[in-house]
Amino acid sequence: MPHLPLVNGHRHGWSSVEVNILDRIVTGITAISYDDAQVKENHYGAGDMPVFRGRGKYEAKASITLYAFEVESIQQALPKGKRLQDVPLFDIKVSFLDNSSNVITHVIRNCEFKTNKRDMKQGDSKVEVQLDLIVSHIEWN
Repeated sequence: MPHLPLVNGHRHGWSSVEVNILDRIVTGITAISYDDAQVKENHYGAGDMPVFRGRGKYEAKASITLYAFEVESIQQALPKGKRLQDVPLFDIKVSFLDNSSNVITHVIRNCEFKTNKRDMKQGDSKVEVQLDLIVSHIEWN
């Protein structure tokens, strides 16, 4: 089996993250965070041990951090009077190589911006904007 090259010398490389918003690749992304969870509870009957386990709702969460110039570019691409929170649904793909040199891709589905906030302080040499997202689900490969 041929060995695939490492991405930037590392198997799990930041260089493989790709975000497309409003039909353009966003290059000024500096961080991404995503997770999902499902409510699971033990249910009791006779005795002191659970007799079955119930499952509740599924919830996925995500956020991205972009340089301010990227956020401004996205906002300028919107029709006049629209906000960042009005950007249509978009997906985020995160790809990397696993230990067997297989490409793994996670897809964060149906993202929308929930927030639009700036946080700057004296001495900053760059302005980053953390944006919370609402997402429908995450496809873990």
